[in-house]
Parts: sequence; C-alpha cells; structure tokens
Amino acid sequence: MEIYPVDTDPEQVIRWLMVERARGAYGLQVTASRISDSHGLDESQLELGLGDEEREDLSEEVTIAQLEIAPLHTSEGWRLTVSVEDELHPSESEEEEEEEEEDEIDLDTFYLEFIRPGHGTVSVIAEVDGPDGVAHLDRLLKAIETNTHVPEGQPNRRNTLS
Repeated sequence: MEIYPVDTDPEQVIRWLMVERARGAYGLQVTASRISDSHGLDESQLELGLGDEEREDLSEEVTIAQLEIAPLHTSEGWRLTVSVEDELHPSESEEEEEEEEEDEIDLDTFYLEFIRPGHGTVSVIAEVDGPDGVAHLDRLLKAIETNTHVPEGQPNRRNTLS
C-alpha cells in the first residue's frame, strides 16, 4: 500500500459523510475512535516557581482521534484516515495514572469534539493499493471537494462514485 497526505479540508470530509448518511447513501465503512493518555510532566515542561507537591499533582493529557473511511469491499484498495492529535495540556493528575484506552465513537461525536479550529493537529492520509485504488479514491475525493452527492432515488452511492 502506498501512503500519502491528502490536501483536503477535514471538516469538509466529515460534513460530506454526514450528508451522505442522512440521504441513506452511505456505501462506506466509517469507524471513529479516540485514545486518551495521561502521564506525569517531566522537569523540562514544568514552569519555574512550582513546589514539589504542585509538580506531583500535574500530568499531561494527550488525545488522539481517528476516523477511518473505507469502501464496503476492501478489494477497491483504498482507505482514508482523518487523524487529530489534541494539543497537550496540563491537568490535575489522579492517584493512578490512566492507561491508554481506545474508545469507539460515532461520526457526530468525532465532528463535535475534534473538528474545530484550534483544537489540535489534523491530517488526512490516504492509503491506496495500485492504480484501481488510486482511481476509486480520486473519485471519492472529487465528490467530497465539490460536495457532490448521490442523486435522489439512488440508494447506492457506488453507482456514482465507484
């Protein structure tokens, strides 16, 4: 598989998917997840003036969210991933540090929690397998970028985009 970044607005990708879902033309596998991890701050991250007790009470939390979009038939040879790495921020640590845990979330939650200005680093990555995968993904990206949707009365989006 060839992996490369895609210069497509992540918000447009999500909004396009939401419209497709509302129209009942959702011919894609869409899964979203988030992973949160917290760990103690190291000495280089602490501001001067904090006492030992205050330093022990702080930790750093990182949240990574991913939305994977793939065809229903994996033989089409492509996958599109929207990744968000939430900016690191200090928080009060609990007695035990939390372990990384992946939570499955829905498309609406992914949009509301992670796709907004200033919320972190967002990227769109494509994975394709051969020229057919490139062609399928190019058609999908063109539909997303031009906000083209399945015409009314066509329940299967594959007729238009595959």
